[in-house]
Amino acid sequence: MKPLRHVGPSRGQLGNAPRLLLPTCPCRWHPPTSCTRGRGKHLVSPSASLNHAPSPRFRHRRGSRFIVRAEADFYSVLGVSRNSSKSEIKSAYRKLARSYHPDVNKDPGAEQKFKDISNAYEVLSDDEKRAIYDKYGEAGLKGSGMGTGDYSNPFDLFESLFEGFGGMGGMGGGRAARNRPMQGDDESYNLVLNFKEAVFGVEKEIEITRLEGCNTCDGTGAKPGTKPTTCKTCGGQGQVVSSTRTPLGIFQQVSTCNTCGGTGEFATPCKTCGGDGRVRKTKRISLKVPAGVDSGSRLRVRSEGNAGRRGGPPGDLYVFIDVLSDSVLKRDGTNILYTCKVSYIDAILGTTVKVPTVDGVVDLKIPSGTQPGTTLVMSKKGVPLLGKSNARGDQLVRVQVEIPKRLSSDERKLIEELANLNKAEPANSR
Repeated sequence: MKPLRHVGPSRGQLGNAPRLLLPTCPCRWHPPTSCTRGRGKHLVSPSASLNHAPSPRFRHRRGSRFIVRAEADFYSVLGVSRNSSKSEIKSAYRKLARSYHPDVNKDPGAEQKFKDISNAYEVLSDDEKRAIYDKYGEAGLKGSGMGTGDYSNPFDLFESLFEGFGGMGGMGGGRAARNRPMQGDDESYNLVLNFKEAVFGVEKEIEITRLEGCNTCDGTGAKPGTKPTTCKTCGGQGQVVSSTRTPLGIFQQVSTCNTCGGTGEFATPCKTCGGDGRVRKTKRISLKVPAGVDSGSRLRVRSEGNAGRRGGPPGDLYVFIDVLSDSVLKRDGTNILYTCKVSYIDAILGTTVKVPTVDGVVDLKIPSGTQPGTTLVMSKKGVPLLGKSNARGDQLVRVQVEIPKRLSSDERKLIEELANLNKAEPANSR
C-alpha cells in the first residue's frame, strides 16, 4: 500500500482548519512499543509533513501552515549540543526567537526560520518528547502519537514563553495579546457637491453614525461592579479543541471559544452595550473640502471612525466625493470646456462675445477669420490644482461657426456678389 500523506488546510480554512493525527507504521523509524510489524500496513511515510492549523489571530499576518521538516536537526536549529540542559535550550530559543520574529526581522526567510526554531524548542523543551526524538528522530514522535508539539501555531509558543517576562515590544503575552486594545474600524460617508463647490472648495457640516465608547462600562463591556474571570469553557486559552476518533486516527478541530469570543475571559455583559464596550451614536462634524476635488476623490478625517475595543484608538473617517455635472460647463481634469456659437459673419469679421466661467461672465474676443472648431484659451479660468489653490487650469472655448440654411433674396444677392468678386481677383492676390 502506498503511504498516505496528510495535507494541511487551505488558506481559506485558516482558524478552524481540522488536523488529522494518523497512526504511523512501526518500522525502524518508530518506537518498538508502537510497532505492528508483520501487518504490512504503512500508513505514513517517514518523510511526511505534519500541518497544524494556525491561530486565527495570525491568519492575515502569518503563514498558512506550520510544517515540520523531517530532515531538520532540532539541536542544530537551536545551535545547542545534544547534552545541553533545559535552561540552555530555553536561553538559545529566546535569543533566536527575538532575532527572527517577523515583527522585528523583515528578511524574506525570517518567518520560516522562526517557525523552525519554535518547532525545535517545542520538542527539546519536553523531556518525554526529547527522549523519543533522541532515540528515534522526528518520525518517532509521529509514531508515538504525540506529534511534535502542543501548539497549533509557532507564535502561540512565542507568546506563551514570553508571557510574564514583559513581552517583546508588544508582541508577547498570551491572554494579554488577546485582550490588548484594538484599533477601531474605519467609517465611510458619501458627500455630494455641486460643480462650483468642487472647484472652489467648501465647508460642510455632515452627520455620521459610528461606534463610540460605552459610558456605562467605560468601554470594558463588563457590567459595572463586576470583574472578568477566566473562561471555564476554554480555560483561558480562547480556543477549544474537539476530537473525534476515526479508523484513520484522531480528527481534531480547533475553533474560537464561543463563550468568551476568543479573549479567554468571561464577564457579566454591560446592559447598555451588550458586552461590546461600544454603542452606536450619531454625531455632526464640520468638514472642510479643499478646492479642486472631483468625483472619486477621497478625504480622510483622522480619528473620526469607530471606537476601538478595550480602549483602543478609533479608526478614521473616509469621505467619498461625488460631483454633480453642470449644464453649461464641462470639466476635463483641471481644465473647463465650453462651446461658443458665432455666426459666419462674426467669424469672418471678428467680434466680442460673453462667455460664462466659474468666476462669472467674461468678455472673450473672437479674432477675425476664426475657423470653425478653433479652440481659444482663457488662461487660469479653470479648476485649482488639488492642494495648490494658487495654481489653476484653463478654460478652453471651442468656436462653433453657424452657417444659415436659408438666405433672404438680399443676403443671397450680396453673397453672390462677394463670390463673383473673389473669382475676379487673381489667385496670388488673395
